[in-house]
Amino acid sequence: MEKTVKLNNGVEMPVVGYGVFRIPEDETKKVVGEALDTGYRLIDTAAGYLNEKAVGQAINDSSVPRDQIFLTTKLWVQDYAGDNAEKAIDGALKRLDQDYIDLLLLHQPMGDYYNAWRALEKVQKAGKVRAIGVSNFESYQVADLIVHNEIAPAVNQIEINPLNPENDNVNWLKESNIVPEAWGPMGQAANGIFTNPVLTDIAKNHHKTVGEVMLRWNLQRGVVVIPKSVHEARIKENFDV
Repeated sequence: MEKTVKLNNGVEMPVVGYGVFRIPEDETKKVVGEALDTGYRLIDTAAGYLNEKAVGQAINDSSVPRDQIFLTTKLWVQDYAGDNAEKAIDGALKRLDQDYIDLLLLHQPMGDYYNAWRALEKVQKAGKVRAIGVSNFESYQVADLIVHNEIAPAVNQIEINPLNPENDNVNWLKESNIVPEAWGPMGQAANGIFTNPVLTDIAKNHHKTVGEVMLRWNLQRGVVVIPKSVHEARIKENFDV
């Protein structure tokens, strides 16, 4: 299986990443460092996670060259209007202590996201961002952005897991040359997903864990995954798919 996928602007993106949602800032630097040491090259954060600074510190302290790391962050809805969007992007670069961001997403389809999208287009053209996309957008909202703007989103990051497969959205995104990316690829350990009898049978038959099965299921559908864990053993296990 390929380790990267080519986005619609030619940029290569790893298919397995490490997410830092709900990881406190004082823990983030350590676990991101462990993820990079394990082999992860995609790190996913957001302004709304309040841990961008620690992510940037981990990247800067790592022995992994910056050009081998694919850094994603997201713009929060309060920064969509007026000239706030461009200021917020500069703020993210400052917090991350980076010269550029590999993928910048609009976090939610709320407020003046048209204005925010045009700010993303502008910073991509300026070289501050290598690729732009969205998160939590419905397919009709993505289609609307494509029709009325110059640059099509490269990625839509949505919740995708075996209990929430999003088949129609995944198929439409792939047909539209937009990469589907799964947050919560293991269902955030809710609704008994780790003891689901179908998943446990598959895991037993393949001598794998249920977590590995869930991640591999998404990867084989062409979906990028960004599992999150603060436990070193699980960080390594999630990468071994």
